[in-house]
Amino acid sequence: MLNTIHDPSDLRKLDREALPALADELRQFIVDSVSKTGGHLSSNLGTVELSIALHYVFDTPHDRVVWDVGHQSYPHKILTGRRERMHTLRQFEGISGFPRRDESPYDTFGTAHSSTSISAAMGMARAAQTKGEDRVAVAIIGDGAMSAGMAFEAMNNAGVYEDLPLVVILNDNDMSISPAVGALNRYLAKLLSGNIYSATKKGIDNVLSSMAPPLREFAKRLEDHAKGFVTPSTIFEEFGFTYYGPIDGHDLDTLVPMMENVRRLAREGNGPQFLHVITRKGQGYELAEVDPILYHGPGKFNPQEGIKPATAVPKKTFTQVFGDWLCDMAEADSKLIGITPAMREGSGLVEFEKRFPQRYYDVGIAEQHSVTFAAGMACEGLKPVVAIYSTFLQRAYDQLIHDVALQDLPIVFALDRAGLVGADGATHAGAYDIAYLRCIPNLMIMTPADESECRDLLTTAYHQNHPTSVRYPRGAGVGTVPSKELRTLPLGRGEIRRQSKAPQGKRVAILAFGTLLYPALNVGDEIDATVVNMRFVKPLDVDLIKTLAQDHDYFVSVEDGSIQGGAGSACLEAMSEMGIEKPFLQLGLPDRFIDHGDYNLLMSKCGLDAKGMSASIQQRFSLAQAIAKVG
Repeated sequence: MLNTIHDPSDLRKLDREALPALADELRQFIVDSVSKTGGHLSSNLGTVELSIALHYVFDTPHDRVVWDVGHQSYPHKILTGRRERMHTLRQFEGISGFPRRDESPYDTFGTAHSSTSISAAMGMARAAQTKGEDRVAVAIIGDGAMSAGMAFEAMNNAGVYEDLPLVVILNDNDMSISPAVGALNRYLAKLLSGNIYSATKKGIDNVLSSMAPPLREFAKRLEDHAKGFVTPSTIFEEFGFTYYGPIDGHDLDTLVPMMENVRRLAREGNGPQFLHVITRKGQGYELAEVDPILYHGPGKFNPQEGIKPATAVPKKTFTQVFGDWLCDMAEADSKLIGITPAMREGSGLVEFEKRFPQRYYDVGIAEQHSVTFAAGMACEGLKPVVAIYSTFLQRAYDQLIHDVALQDLPIVFALDRAGLVGADGATHAGAYDIAYLRCIPNLMIMTPADESECRDLLTTAYHQNHPTSVRYPRGAGVGTVPSKELRTLPLGRGEIRRQSKAPQGKRVAILAFGTLLYPALNVGDEIDATVVNMRFVKPLDVDLIKTLAQDHDYFVSVEDGSIQGGAGSACLEAMSEMGIEKPFLQLGLPDRFIDHGDYNLLMSKCGLDAKGMSASIQQRFSLAQAIAKVG
């Protein structure tokens, strides 16, 4: 049946009784497809029936559907004409793992960061009203994303418009990536017993409909106050939404008529509607049901056997190095506090939570709150370490400046996923942290070249009495073994890792920041260049640059971040201030968003592998014939 669905118009031709069988086919297709490409699995298995019901009931793409985050949108992609391209998922020049406006008219809003859906859908709904168009906008948001302030800001605004054609569907699966936390999660759990209110309300409404208008209005106000004694569901209604649920998100016989009802109410000017749907991550694939975290974002695997533990001992990832360091430093200093905005597994805090539960804080998907929460702790003499992805720290930029740096508070920001992240693409790439942090006073930026240096620089950062950031990429580096000790490195000092023997007049100095030191060393061997491990973007080692300028003729900066405003720009600014005029080449990520694909392929496309660096340097300085090859 699935092979006959080329777009939602085909889906709407089916009898409702055929939909459960279609759901079974779709779920099996997702398991088979993701097992071959890698990608998000648990979340997509949980939204199969929800996706079918959405496109069966709503007139997509005329009605706008906005997926929050979008890592659960594979069923949506398959039903909207991309089934035959799923084998290219998250691969170079293939389809994205998230909704993208330039990929399909059914992807009405590009997403990948959480809690944006209600704002975007509300904007679409108001735009439809402004233009006089009859359409409904739908936001599908998870319970984890619902905990973020932006979602409530949008609901607060939406409730003002009593005829707004907006439907919010809360996909409640008790998880985001890590298990959901916080008061809202507890609140949603209480709503599971709210069916009694739904039945009670129906009876009250029947009585109210027979009353005279003045008496009906009085009784309605009385009901609004009294129903809180029956169920706590009024939080959504106090925002101006009509609340329905919770309902079983895997029961199409319930989902479809309920969605038909809320769509009709929204179209008829009854204001924003709120549908609470209960789903289960990993639904229909037993291994993912048992361990939805393991199957959240797997690589390739055999669906019959499931994910098998690696037989070979892999190199430690930077995330694991951070997790080990955090535990060791916490053992050494009782003032250390570990904070994460809903990324316990991704940021490497699982062991820390087990060993130091009283000093571990998962604040939910609330990046702004995580930073200012850390600031409050720092004001009281504690030493917070905020473990956060580079791309997610962007969401707390004002708090970083106003609440942390302006007050010069000693907080360590451990920035995972710095640089390109491969298959997750532009939405998750840590391309901008150097540029957006470098301009903030008081804040230090450290760029370890390998695993050993990462641990040492984390220790160095921790002992500063100022805000600091240590950025490191996804995955493993060259495999250096970190010291078991908690060593510090000289603040603001780089090191020369290779000295050029080229003749005066043709000497090149490569200033490498972060893990690109190692391909830069290969380039240094090829063209006989001096290679420097800079380690620090701020404070920059200006003395070392000044010394190099005395006997080097050309300078090159290498970084896995944005060229604009990045580490190379810092070097140029320093040289300008010192009155040093030397030909200078900046190598880094270009001024465009880098799409998803294999990490090594993307770095090659950006000219940031050894071959690309060498070619750029020799072309820029016309060195190909002038420099003798070494060895």
